[in-house]
Amino acid sequence: MQTRTASVQREAPSGAPALLSLRGIGKRFGAVEALKGIDLDVYPGEVVALLGDNGAGKSTLIKVIAGAHPPSGGSMTFGDQPVCQFDPRHARELGIETIYQDLALAENLDVSANIFLGREMRRSRIGLPVLDDARMRREAAQALDRLGIHIPDLGQAVGELSGGQRQAVAVARAVYWKAKLVIMDEPTAAVGVGEHEAILELITTLAASGVAVILITHTMADVWRVANRIVVLTRGGKALEGSPEELGEDAVVRSMLFGRQGKS
Repeated sequence: MQTRTASVQREAPSGAPALLSLRGIGKRFGAVEALKGIDLDVYPGEVVALLGDNGAGKSTLIKVIAGAHPPSGGSMTFGDQPVCQFDPRHARELGIETIYQDLALAENLDVSANIFLGREMRRSRIGLPVLDDARMRREAAQALDRLGIHIPDLGQAVGELSGGQRQAVAVARAVYWKAKLVIMDEPTAAVGVGEHEAILELITTLAASGVAVILITHTMADVWRVANRIVVLTRGGKALEGSPEELGEDAVVRSMLFGRQGKS
């Protein structure tokens, strides 16, 4: 995968209203309180790194945002509109796309088929609807080009692509369908050094185009490369929030391990 180099914009855009606002978001699974009154704002063109140890509540929070889990309490607005319906289809309609670690790609299908999976373009042939493969191939190539991504053979099965190329296909799919917020779960895990760099550039390209990004990662170097803001969760609560420069890496790591005060 090749990408054009994108510069990191450290400061989040100012003056724009929040794209996503969470207020007092809680989530219980029986007696287990997975989220405890989370407040969070995410702005257009901002990269927010969501950090925390295993079990901190990161996965539960992104599943609430993505519509997979209805919250047990609190409220969510997206684009100044209250969100009352929590299901993945509605989240996608709002412009929220989630790229999980498994990428949800069909490995036996080619690049264009994956970008249009479930939303295929069709044309009429002797009065019958058939897949418009040529148009989907053209549209897929344009979507990749807008992100500065070059995949030599769009007819190649996605299962034969590298990890970085597969990540790029998932991002291109989100962008093609006009995502306003992209949630990325460990996007640089299990890729080579060169592709790792290309994925970080892809994240900055997304942000530069006005798309908000929530990045879940355990790689501190990635956070300092691309994030405008860091949010640390500990035991279901928000333990720390601020820019990388304000917080410093030591404080972030202590908060991930021990909570708000950085003490055991």
